[in-house]
Amino acid sequence: MSIKHFIIYGLFIGSFPLFSQEILTTDKAFELALEHNYGIKITNNTVEVAENNTSILNSGYLPTLTGNAGANYNLDNTEAKFSNGETTTLSGAESSNYNASLNLNYTIFDGMGRQYNVQRLKEEYSLSKLEARETIENVVLQLFTIYYSVARISENTLALEETLTISKDRLKRAQYQFEYGQDTKLGVLNAQVDINNDSINLINIKQQLKNTKRDLNVVLGAQMQEDFNVETEMDFLLQLDKDDLLSKTKANNVSLLQADKNISISEIDIKSSKAQYLPTLGLTGSYGWNKSNNNAASFVSEVTGDGLSAGLSLNWNIFDGGSTATQIKNSKIILENQKLVKEELEITIERDFNNAWDDYQNKLVIYNVQENNIRTSLDNFNRTEEKYKLGQATSLEFRQAQLNLRNAEISRNQAKYEAKIAELTVLQMSGELLNVDF
Repeated sequence: MSIKHFIIYGLFIGSFPLFSQEILTTDKAFELALEHNYGIKITNNTVEVAENNTSILNSGYLPTLTGNAGANYNLDNTEAKFSNGETTTLSGAESSNYNASLNLNYTIFDGMGRQYNVQRLKEEYSLSKLEARETIENVVLQLFTIYYSVARISENTLALEETLTISKDRLKRAQYQFEYGQDTKLGVLNAQVDINNDSINLINIKQQLKNTKRDLNVVLGAQMQEDFNVETEMDFLLQLDKDDLLSKTKANNVSLLQADKNISISEIDIKSSKAQYLPTLGLTGSYGWNKSNNNAASFVSEVTGDGLSAGLSLNWNIFDGGSTATQIKNSKIILENQKLVKEELEITIERDFNNAWDDYQNKLVIYNVQENNIRTSLDNFNRTEEKYKLGQATSLEFRQAQLNLRNAEISRNQAKYEAKIAELTVLQMSGELLNVDF
């Protein structure tokens, strides 16, 4: 078997599993990514941590209760002289002491510090949810960028398979013409060269298709165990309104919402810094138990006692050397910077939205032009093929018409999926990406 026939045979056999491959729909891909993508899993855990931090258990409003216990044992040699002149000598005298206590501490007032801390934690929780949404939007855009790359390469693969089929038919015709003396051996050799080139192109794109499917499977958390196909039919959301989307961008863009949260956090930091000027009032309470077993040299052999105690403590840092005043000044500067960041972000995002919208519109136009180009190239190919069969067109003219049709199909596929990705980019900027049906 020649190399040429081996290549063609391998491509023919390799096409059979396509009929049994699973179809991964856009809806299914979206669901799998939301559930199994590792980036989304990690960001969800981060949100859970931020939510836990907002609990009353982390607020500082609850009292603290600690328990302590201890025991001591002594073995002493003691010589005791009493006031009446008597002397007692003890060798290996044993004594012991046991104690236990419960201690309660509660901050009654801390200058509103706890209140501002709770507010800050809640704002950080809201910010973490926005960051999670941003991660999900980025993953979804990445998902469909790769998904539609698989779709584009799949359609290009079909175009190259069609090209190879046409080249094989051309080789048969060239062989017949040579056998009947209507053409030279050069026509057969040219057809064989073109088949080899088409076969190599097909082998390369099939490998590219496998690699891109693996990339897609990574985004899906490796949930697709077997080879699969994707949908190549899709619709554009042609009812999109630019002014409406621009308004949604200004109101719902995740980066702008994050900037608002950062401003709120900075405002809370200023209040929290000012709270350090106020005093702190605390309540303490304890219950203690103590037992002592004394040696024979002691006047009392055993002492046991317990009792309650309570107290208030006031702490007021009247002057801290100016550190609080400096902290307040710096917090105000940070707040001003956050506001400036948002102002710049508003300008940048509006520009990026307009660029993305124009890019989307241009790609739709290009796609429509490429659709028309397909019809023109197909008509040209059919006419050239008829002329070639009648001997009115050369094999080179036929080959050029064939390549023109193939290139038109590939360009159309490129334009179609680039327009779809541009559409998704516009939706992401406006905060609507997760609200559309895939």
